[in-house]
Amino acid sequence: MKSSLLLSASTALAFVLATTAFGQNPAALTGVVTSAKEGPMEGVVVTAKKDGATIAISVATDNKGRYSFPTAKLEPGHYTLKIRAVGYDLDHPAMSDVKAGASSTADLKLVPTKNLAAQLTNAEWLMSAPGTDQQKKFLLSCNSCHSYQRIVNSQHSADEFMQVFDRMSGYYPGSTPLQPQRLIGSARRNLGGGAGNGMADASLAGRMRGAAEWLATINLHNGPERSYALHTLPRPSGRGTHMIVTEYDLPRKTIEPHDVIVDRGGQVWYSDFGALFIGKLDPKTGKVTEYPIPKIKEGFPVGTLDLEEDHDGNLWVAMMYQGGVAEFNRKTGKVQTWSVPKEWQTDATQQSFVSPTSMQADGKVWVKNSDHAQILRLEPKTGKWENLGSFTDPETKKNIGSYGINADLKNNLYMLDFNSGDLGILDGATKKLRIFRTEIPNSRPRRGRVDEQNRLWFAEYDGNAIGMLDPKTETMKEWRVPSEWSNPYDVIVDKNGDAWTASMMNDRVVRLNTKTGQFTEYLLPNPTNIRRVWIDNSTTPVTFWAGSNHGASIVKLEPTD
Repeated sequence: MKSSLLLSASTALAFVLATTAFGQNPAALTGVVTSAKEGPMEGVVVTAKKDGATIAISVATDNKGRYSFPTAKLEPGHYTLKIRAVGYDLDHPAMSDVKAGASSTADLKLVPTKNLAAQLTNAEWLMSAPGTDQQKKFLLSCNSCHSYQRIVNSQHSADEFMQVFDRMSGYYPGSTPLQPQRLIGSARRNLGGGAGNGMADASLAGRMRGAAEWLATINLHNGPERSYALHTLPRPSGRGTHMIVTEYDLPRKTIEPHDVIVDRGGQVWYSDFGALFIGKLDPKTGKVTEYPIPKIKEGFPVGTLDLEEDHDGNLWVAMMYQGGVAEFNRKTGKVQTWSVPKEWQTDATQQSFVSPTSMQADGKVWVKNSDHAQILRLEPKTGKWENLGSFTDPETKKNIGSYGINADLKNNLYMLDFNSGDLGILDGATKKLRIFRTEIPNSRPRRGRVDEQNRLWFAEYDGNAIGMLDPKTETMKEWRVPSEWSNPYDVIVDKNGDAWTASMMNDRVVRLNTKTGQFTEYLLPNPTNIRRVWIDNSTTPVTFWAGSNHGASIVKLEPTD
């Protein structure tokens, strides 16, 4: 009799959970997540993936440990469940059958993990490692190709790290352990931070030696036991648990979706950092279509970075070491490329960014050449190129190494100096440059977007902040992200005035209410190396999109409030 009553109570609770969160329509799958240490656990991300599917759905538990998947998100079938809660694992594999017109229940019990180190994000490794912030910032140049797990689990000595640095400086920035690509000839990457071409000067070599000696103290060089405690970020709570995440697997593990945008018809487009394709994802079906981009520089690394849309809805990509840019005409399905004039090219020629967003103003497209931090301009109709050269800060006399060029509404150019805290506005007609500086010193601004008020929103990578420059009033505002080592990569503002960012560091999507200064952080279900962020304003609430650059997937986050 007692067990019967308990069963009835459990069934009643499941029904309440299934109906209260989503109105009177029963949820497809619900349950409670608990552990012996905490009891009901808030902020645990629960993922359900149907057998054989390429799409996974995730939700987070509330303050009573409850999770619930809406019926519209899970079709009938057999699902494998997994969780993300740092410091914990499932006590046994979890599965559930979802049936049409019914609500399934799967309570999950968590146990302490036996391998906490394997769960740490890049940010948590920096939180844990001994050393100064300046020492740790060296690693902000390493996460483009791989996570910090490879570094902290290595056994290299300082001398061996110097050899690693020399080898790594010869890899294309879009290289991964699955798909490395070597640079050609004299081209080299500056691993010491900022923009440059190798380890030529003595000052940089000294910094590299210091970094090598420090890294040999935080890896496993001195034995299998670490000499420092591991620290973790708290799980999300409150509004940070109000989300639904959909992750779409891409066809190959080597696909690197660097930039992601959503067009006016709801199709999702991405640039491939390691291959010459523009990809399209249909979010309704998960179908992926790839459009090849012709190779224009034989023997050089392949891959594209910046993906932008022009006034006519055509897509543009910067072709990196291929030495040019490409336009994809969505109506015809054809790709046209423009090569940088050969007399301007070297082995290090690199088109990282292209800005066609306001070309309707004067018929010109802005292009960045990372080799010597040059600013170029292309007139697509005639194929004529213009080299405006490099720009310097009049106060420091240092080159402005722009990591992100954004055209304003009149096709003037915002330049974000990744070497310092400078922001430049280059007048397209007079070619005069105005300089603004972030209040946070050496904040290393990058990427960002221009809003309808012609204001530039940008990420402050070293400043751990979001910034906004209003050229009309010549004022700047900055908001520090609450979690340390968040290191925003990009920023976009939605129709409600909320700013969204994410990064390569902590697998969290960050939302800022710019009116109140309140931040909300959403934890993603998997390690997610995020570059460009995008907002679809056609939905209510808005929808966040990004690529998992090392996970070969596209991620959609739907806040539920």
